[in-house]
Amino acid sequence: MMTLPALPSLFPRLLCGLLTSLALAQAAHADITPVSAAQCARMKSSKVITAGNPVPCQRLATVSFDYNDSEGAVRRGAVVVLDAIAPEVEALFGELLLRSFPLAGAQPMEAFEGDDQRSMAANNTSAFNGRPMTGGGGWSKHAYGAAIDINPLQNPYVSQAGSPTQEVLPPAGSAYLERSPVRSGMAEDVISVFHDHGFLVWGGHWKQPIDYQHFEIGSRAFIQRLASLPRPQARAEFGRYVTAYRQCAHSGASATGGDEDEDTPEDTTLRDQCAARLKK
Repeated sequence: MMTLPALPSLFPRLLCGLLTSLALAQAAHADITPVSAAQCARMKSSKVITAGNPVPCQRLATVSFDYNDSEGAVRRGAVVVLDAIAPEVEALFGELLLRSFPLAGAQPMEAFEGDDQRSMAANNTSAFNGRPMTGGGGWSKHAYGAAIDINPLQNPYVSQAGSPTQEVLPPAGSAYLERSPVRSGMAEDVISVFHDHGFLVWGGHWKQPIDYQHFEIGSRAFIQRLASLPRPQARAEFGRYVTAYRQCAHSGASATGGDEDEDTPEDTTLRDQCAARLKK
Protein backbone atom coordinates (compact mmCIF):
# COMPACT_ATOMS: atom_id res chain seq x y z
CA MET A 1 0.00 0.00 0.00
CA MET A 2 1.37 3.43 -1.01
CA THR A 3 2.01 5.82 1.87
CA LEU A 4 1.30 9.46 1.11
CA PRO A 5 3.66 12.11 2.50
CA ALA A 6 2.31 13.93 5.51
CA LEU A 7 0.72 17.17 4.38
CA PRO A 8 2.53 19.34 6.94
CA SER A 9 5.90 18.25 5.53
CA LEU A 10 4.76 18.25 1.89
CA PHE A 11 3.23 21.73 1.82
CA PRO A 12 6.40 23.69 2.66
CA ARG A 13 8.26 21.89 -0.14
CA LEU A 14 5.50 22.68 -2.64
CA LEU A 15 5.38 26.30 -1.51
CA CYS A 16 9.17 26.57 -1.74
CA GLY A 17 9.10 25.14 -5.27
CA LEU A 18 6.40 27.60 -6.32
CA LEU A 19 8.27 30.58 -4.89
CA THR A 20 11.48 29.46 -6.55
CA SER A 21 9.71 29.16 -9.92
CA LEU A 22 8.28 32.65 -9.54
CA ALA A 23 11.69 34.04 -8.61
CA LEU A 24 13.32 32.34 -11.60
CA ALA A 25 10.68 33.85 -13.88
CA GLN A 26 11.55 37.27 -12.48
CA ALA A 27 15.26 36.68 -13.13
CA ALA A 28 14.63 35.61 -16.72
CA HIS A 29 14.65 39.22 -17.96
CA ALA A 30 18.09 38.93 -19.52
CA ASP A 31 19.39 38.48 -23.03
CA ILE A 32 22.58 38.12 -25.04
CA THR A 33 23.26 39.97 -28.29
CA PRO A 34 26.43 40.06 -30.40
CA VAL A 35 28.18 43.42 -30.48
CA SER A 36 26.82 45.02 -33.65
CA ALA A 37 28.77 47.07 -36.17
CA ALA A 38 27.09 50.22 -34.83
CA GLN A 39 27.97 49.39 -31.23
CA CYS A 40 31.54 48.54 -32.26
CA ALA A 41 31.81 51.94 -33.93
CA ARG A 42 30.65 53.62 -30.70
CA MET A 43 33.18 51.60 -28.72
CA LYS A 44 35.95 52.70 -31.10
CA SER A 45 34.95 56.37 -31.04
CA SER A 46 34.85 56.33 -27.22
CA LYS A 47 38.26 54.60 -27.04
CA VAL A 48 36.83 51.50 -25.37
CA ILE A 49 38.39 49.34 -28.09
CA THR A 50 41.21 49.89 -30.58
CA ALA A 51 42.59 47.97 -33.54
CA GLY A 52 45.30 46.54 -31.29
CA ASN A 53 42.89 45.03 -28.74
CA PRO A 54 43.55 41.30 -28.19
CA VAL A 55 39.86 40.45 -28.84
CA PRO A 56 37.89 42.04 -31.72
CA CYS A 57 34.29 43.23 -31.56
CA GLN A 58 33.25 40.09 -33.44
CA ARG A 59 34.08 37.97 -30.38
CA LEU A 60 32.21 40.18 -27.90
CA ALA A 61 28.61 40.01 -26.73
CA THR A 62 26.38 42.34 -24.73
CA VAL A 63 24.58 40.75 -21.79
CA SER A 64 21.55 42.82 -20.75
CA PHE A 65 19.88 42.03 -17.43
CA ASP A 66 17.66 43.26 -14.62
CA TYR A 67 19.19 44.11 -11.26
CA ASN A 68 18.16 45.55 -7.90
CA ASP A 69 19.46 49.01 -7.10
CA SER A 70 20.33 50.13 -3.57
CA GLU A 71 16.68 51.07 -2.92
CA GLY A 72 15.39 47.67 -4.06
CA ALA A 73 13.97 48.95 -7.35
CA VAL A 74 14.53 46.79 -10.44
CA ARG A 75 16.69 48.48 -13.06
CA ARG A 76 18.07 47.43 -16.46
CA GLY A 77 21.81 47.11 -16.99
CA ALA A 78 24.32 45.64 -19.42
CA VAL A 79 27.91 44.45 -19.62
CA VAL A 80 30.06 43.46 -22.61
CA VAL A 81 31.97 40.17 -22.33
CA LEU A 82 33.75 37.53 -24.39
CA ASP A 83 31.08 35.62 -26.31
CA ALA A 84 32.24 32.25 -24.95
CA ILE A 85 31.32 33.18 -21.38
CA ALA A 86 28.16 35.21 -22.08
CA PRO A 87 25.63 32.49 -21.11
CA GLU A 88 27.24 32.08 -17.68
CA VAL A 89 27.37 35.85 -17.22
CA GLU A 90 23.66 36.04 -18.04
CA ALA A 91 22.94 33.35 -15.43
CA LEU A 92 25.25 35.06 -12.91
CA PHE A 93 23.37 38.35 -13.00
CA GLY A 94 20.10 36.46 -12.84
CA GLU A 95 21.27 34.89 -9.59
CA LEU A 96 22.33 38.27 -8.20
CA LEU A 97 18.78 39.46 -8.87
CA LEU A 98 17.35 36.41 -7.10
CA ARG A 99 19.51 37.17 -4.08
CA SER A 100 18.47 40.85 -4.14
CA PHE A 101 22.15 41.78 -4.26
CA PRO A 102 22.23 45.53 -4.99
CA LEU A 103 24.17 47.10 -7.85
CA ALA A 104 24.56 50.86 -8.02
CA GLY A 105 24.57 50.82 -11.84
CA ALA A 106 25.72 48.74 -14.81
CA GLN A 107 26.59 50.47 -18.08
CA PRO A 108 29.06 49.47 -20.81
CA MET A 109 32.25 51.50 -20.72
CA GLU A 110 31.41 53.68 -23.72
CA ALA A 111 29.19 55.63 -21.29
CA PHE A 112 32.44 56.73 -19.61
CA GLU A 113 34.62 57.12 -22.73
CA GLY A 114 36.61 54.09 -21.55
CA ASP A 115 37.79 56.04 -18.47
CA ASP A 116 38.07 53.47 -15.69
CA GLN A 117 38.34 56.08 -12.94
CA ARG A 118 35.15 57.83 -14.10
CA SER A 119 33.35 54.49 -14.11
CA MET A 120 34.59 53.70 -10.60
CA ALA A 121 33.60 57.16 -9.34
CA ALA A 122 30.07 56.47 -10.62
CA ASN A 123 30.09 53.13 -8.75
CA ASN A 124 29.46 51.41 -12.09
CA THR A 125 29.55 47.64 -12.54
CA SER A 126 31.33 46.86 -15.82
CA ALA A 127 33.23 44.23 -17.78
CA PHE A 128 34.91 44.84 -21.16
CA ASN A 129 37.36 47.74 -21.47
CA GLY A 130 40.25 47.63 -23.93
CA ARG A 131 42.85 49.03 -21.55
CA PRO A 132 46.17 47.95 -20.05
CA MET A 133 46.39 46.63 -16.51
CA THR A 134 46.06 49.26 -13.79
CA GLY A 135 49.58 50.40 -13.01
CA GLY A 136 50.87 49.57 -16.49
CA GLY A 137 52.07 46.38 -18.12
CA GLY A 138 50.18 44.15 -20.55
CA TRP A 139 46.52 44.04 -21.44
CA SER A 140 44.01 43.89 -18.62
CA LYS A 141 41.77 40.82 -18.48
CA HIS A 142 39.00 43.36 -19.14
CA ALA A 143 40.43 43.83 -22.63
CA TYR A 144 39.46 40.21 -23.31
CA GLY A 145 35.96 40.62 -21.84
CA ALA A 146 36.86 38.01 -19.23
CA ALA A 147 36.64 40.09 -16.03
CA ILE A 148 33.87 41.90 -14.18
CA ASP A 149 34.13 44.75 -11.66
CA ILE A 150 31.19 45.17 -9.27
CA ASN A 151 30.22 48.15 -7.09
CA PRO A 152 33.65 49.87 -7.02
CA LEU A 153 32.63 52.14 -4.13
CA GLN A 154 31.85 49.23 -1.79
CA ASN A 155 34.71 47.20 -3.31
CA PRO A 156 37.65 49.53 -3.93
CA TYR A 157 41.00 48.94 -5.63
CA VAL A 158 43.84 49.37 -3.11
CA SER A 159 47.49 49.75 -4.14
CA GLN A 160 50.42 49.78 -1.69
CA ALA A 161 48.02 48.71 1.04
CA GLY A 162 49.12 49.71 4.53
CA SER A 163 52.02 51.88 3.32
CA PRO A 164 52.38 55.69 3.41
CA THR A 165 51.77 55.70 -0.35
CA GLN A 166 48.52 53.67 -0.17
CA GLU A 167 46.03 54.67 -2.87
CA VAL A 168 42.33 53.79 -2.87
CA LEU A 169 40.25 53.94 -6.06
CA PRO A 170 37.69 55.36 -6.05
CA PRO A 171 38.85 57.55 -3.14
CA ALA A 172 35.40 57.36 -1.52
CA GLY A 173 35.98 53.60 -1.26
CA SER A 174 38.17 54.31 1.77
CA ALA A 175 34.96 54.04 3.79
CA TYR A 176 34.86 50.34 2.88
CA LEU A 177 38.40 49.22 3.68
CA GLU A 178 37.10 47.48 6.79
CA ARG A 179 35.63 44.31 5.28
CA SER A 180 33.90 42.86 8.32
CA PRO A 181 31.06 42.85 8.96
CA VAL A 182 30.03 42.55 5.32
CA ARG A 183 27.83 45.47 4.28
CA SER A 184 25.30 45.79 1.47
CA GLY A 185 26.88 45.65 -1.99
CA MET A 186 30.19 44.16 -0.84
CA ALA A 187 31.68 41.41 -3.00
CA GLU A 188 32.14 38.98 -0.09
CA ASP A 189 28.39 38.33 -0.22
CA VAL A 190 28.58 36.91 -3.75
CA ILE A 191 31.99 35.27 -4.18
CA SER A 192 30.25 31.90 -4.36
CA VAL A 193 27.95 33.16 -7.14
CA PHE A 194 30.86 34.34 -9.28
CA HIS A 195 32.79 31.13 -8.65
CA ASP A 196 29.74 29.05 -9.52
CA HIS A 197 29.65 30.70 -12.95
CA GLY A 198 33.32 30.29 -13.75
CA PHE A 199 34.88 33.43 -12.27
CA LEU A 200 37.32 31.57 -10.05
CA VAL A 201 39.66 34.48 -9.31
CA TRP A 202 38.69 37.27 -6.90
CA GLY A 203 40.97 40.30 -6.54
CA GLY A 204 40.07 40.57 -2.86
CA HIS A 205 42.32 37.56 -2.24
CA TRP A 206 45.33 39.30 -3.77
CA LYS A 207 48.09 40.67 -1.56
CA GLN A 208 49.28 43.51 -3.80
CA PRO A 209 47.28 45.22 -5.13
CA ILE A 210 43.99 44.30 -3.48
CA ASP A 211 41.11 44.61 -5.93
CA TYR A 212 37.86 43.91 -4.09
CA GLN A 213 35.65 44.77 -7.07
CA HIS A 214 37.39 42.45 -9.54
CA PHE A 215 36.47 38.92 -10.65
CA GLU A 216 38.10 37.10 -13.58
CA ILE A 217 37.79 33.64 -15.04
CA GLY A 218 41.42 32.50 -14.89
CA SER A 219 44.84 32.81 -16.45
CA ARG A 220 45.72 34.82 -19.52
CA ALA A 221 46.64 31.60 -21.33
CA PHE A 222 43.19 30.10 -20.64
CA ILE A 223 41.43 33.28 -21.73
CA GLN A 224 43.51 33.46 -24.90
CA ARG A 225 42.64 29.84 -25.67
CA LEU A 226 38.92 30.59 -25.35
CA ALA A 227 39.33 33.61 -27.62
CA SER A 228 41.24 31.57 -30.22
CA LEU A 229 38.66 28.79 -30.46
CA PRO A 230 35.49 29.10 -32.57
CA ARG A 231 32.63 30.27 -30.35
CA PRO A 232 30.84 26.87 -30.06
CA GLN A 233 34.02 25.08 -29.00
CA ALA A 234 34.99 27.91 -26.67
CA ARG A 235 31.58 27.82 -24.97
CA ALA A 236 31.84 24.05 -24.59
CA GLU A 237 35.30 24.32 -23.03
CA PHE A 238 34.18 27.02 -20.64
CA GLY A 239 31.13 24.92 -19.78
CA ARG A 240 33.39 22.01 -18.79
CA TYR A 241 35.43 24.40 -16.65
CA VAL A 242 32.32 25.59 -14.81
CA THR A 243 31.00 22.05 -14.37
CA ALA A 244 34.28 20.85 -12.86
CA TYR A 245 34.15 23.62 -10.26
CA ARG A 246 30.51 22.95 -9.38
CA GLN A 247 31.11 19.23 -8.93
CA CYS A 248 34.01 19.99 -6.59
CA ALA A 249 32.40 22.81 -4.61
CA HIS A 250 29.08 21.06 -4.11
CA SER A 251 30.57 17.70 -3.20
CA GLY A 252 30.41 18.63 0.50
CA ALA A 253 26.60 18.85 0.46
CA SER A 254 26.35 15.58 -1.50
CA ALA A 255 28.60 13.79 0.97
CA THR A 256 26.25 14.67 3.82
CA GLY A 257 23.38 13.04 1.96
CA GLY A 258 21.06 15.96 1.36
CA ASP A 259 20.50 19.59 0.54
CA GLU A 260 22.29 22.19 2.62
CA ASP A 261 20.15 23.89 5.24
CA GLU A 262 19.67 27.57 4.39
CA ASP A 263 20.85 28.48 7.89
CA THR A 264 24.05 26.46 7.56
CA PRO A 265 27.11 28.72 7.03
CA GLU A 266 28.65 28.42 3.59
CA ASP A 267 31.71 26.15 3.45
CA THR A 268 34.06 28.82 2.14
CA THR A 269 37.09 26.60 2.74
CA LEU A 270 35.89 24.01 0.24
CA ARG A 271 34.79 26.76 -2.16
CA ASP A 272 38.19 28.44 -2.11
CA GLN A 273 40.09 25.14 -2.34
CA CYS A 274 38.09 24.10 -5.41
CA ALA A 275 38.62 27.48 -7.08
CA ALA A 276 42.36 27.45 -6.41
CA ARG A 277 42.76 23.88 -7.65
CA LEU A 278 40.60 24.10 -10.77
CA LYS A 279 41.32 27.56 -12.15
CA LYS A 280 43.27 27.48 -15.40
